[in-house]
Formats: sequence, structure tokens, C-alpha cells
Amino acid sequence: MFDILHKLGIQSTSVDDVYQSLTTREGLSGWWANDTHGKCNVGDVIQFRFKLKDRTANIDMKVLDLEPAKKVLWQVVDGPKEWIGTQVSWQLSQEDSWTIVLFKHQGWQEPVEFMHHCSTKWAIFLLSLKLLHETGKGTPNPKDYKLESWE
Repeated sequence: MFDILHKLGIQSTSVDDVYQSLTTREGLSGWWANDTHGKCNVGDVIQFRFKLKDRTANIDMKVLDLEPAKKVLWQVVDGPKEWIGTQVSWQLSQEDSWTIVLFKHQGWQEPVEFMHHCSTKWAIFLLSLKLLHETGKGTPNPKDYKLESWE
């Protein structure tokens, strides 16, 4: 199995605020995908719709675990075939005036070219999360930075 790993520091915000951005529709819409639906409790499925150049990409995540201000864990139940069954997690902690985010998209079967693309896109969206908290405005899809002509 292969994993995408990122570490992010968000300055001058509380770990509780970042947790809310990962566990509410409003929060997720502010940094990842404007078109977000569903409930965000353990057992619920959150639906994300990404507007690409000529189509919409669907990603559905089942919420597996929530530990307030500490941990968020999802499992991909619908989306790109390489994502099905993988898990996405955030570990949160506070260090002085920084909220530290340890991000993991785990369980890839093999490091295919699409995994490289997704690693970069996750970094872009994590920076959007940082912008949301440090400036008040994130860059969720469809306002995200594009990497490929098909986006």
C-alpha cells in the first residue's frame, strides 16, 4: 500500500476552528469544494462535486471517525477508481500559535501517475485551508489552481 502524506502549519488559529473546517459542510465548502452536500457525522456520507473543464467529478466520503479538535477519518466510497477504499485522515494538534495538520491519503494500491497528480492537488487544497484560516478566504474548487488541461 502507498500513502500521500503532508504536514501543514496554520498560524494564529485554534485547532477547534480547523476541526470545524474539516467537519462541517460550510467549512469544507470554504477550502475544498464549493459543491458539498450531506451530513458530516460518523456514519454519514459527504458528497463532493468538483467542476472540471468539461465534466463534474464526484467523490463521496464516509465519515469513519471524529475526535473533536484531534482527528478526522473518512473512507472513499465513490469517486476515481484508484480512490475507492482508500482513507483520508487529518491529525490535528496545537503548537504555540500554530495549528499543525498531519494529512494522510492512505491505502493506494500502487503509485500510479494519477497518485502524483492527487498528491499535488491535496497540497494545493491544504494551502487553501491555510488561506481560509489566515486570510479569511480559501480557494476551493472551482477556484483552485489547475495543474492539467482536463481540469
